[in-house]
Amino acid sequence: MNESPPQLGLAALLGLASAIATALLFPYVLALQPDALALAQTSTGWPAWGMVALQAAQAGVMCLLLGWAGLKLGAPLGLGAPWFAAWLYGRPRPTRSGWAQAAALGIVAALAILAAIALFGAPIEHPTATPPPSLAFALKGLLAAPYGAITEEVMLRAFVMGLAAWLLSRFSGRQPRSWVMLAAIILAALVFGLGHLPAAARLAPLTADLVMRVIGYNALGGFVFGWLYWRRGLEHAMLAHFCADLVLHVAAPLGGA
Repeated sequence: MNESPPQLGLAALLGLASAIATALLFPYVLALQPDALALAQTSTGWPAWGMVALQAAQAGVMCLLLGWAGLKLGAPLGLGAPWFAAWLYGRPRPTRSGWAQAAALGIVAALAILAAIALFGAPIEHPTATPPPSLAFALKGLLAAPYGAITEEVMLRAFVMGLAAWLLSRFSGRQPRSWVMLAAIILAALVFGLGHLPAAARLAPLTADLVMRVIGYNALGGFVFGWLYWRRGLEHAMLAHFCADLVLHVAAPLGGA
């Protein structure tokens, strides 16, 4: 059976979810950068709701396209979203779930990042980088969690890791060998860390130490999410990312309140 229509339909679902997650991200972004929306409105003349809708639509379309390409490239290597596909197309569900493992690994990854921050310093030592701990800030972190779990996982795991694995498999007889998948996991994790540098640059000058911390802390989580994508599927990587963000952006701010 031709796999393209199911992959495209699944990518459309991921694109829609990414658009919603992007819209939910804005309260958190404004908590970190209060003047970001005002500056964008000044430069474009758009109302606030229009800016949010535009960004959400752009993210949705981008994730639809990247998700479709990544799922198509990764399918021959065993990469995909089997649980979403089972729900969307009535296919058999995987025999092994691993949901508790994914949630636990996400929490462990977040705790490891917090431990690294305690040892080596916060990724950004800037007064506006971390607003004073409060319930309001934690709630905004909760709204931001779906963005990492959905949008970032579609971009980094489904697409970047899928593309990297597909390219590297050219050197392994098009087989999903362990070294191919591990290299793809590491590459996607590093790209994940690099992807956080533009946001960091808006809060503080990019020094060598800042770059190393931003990339290193995020790559730590990215490696865990990539391993779960390989072994369990995209849904498990999303769950782990969501749980990690709950610790980092909800529990940690509440703990310091």
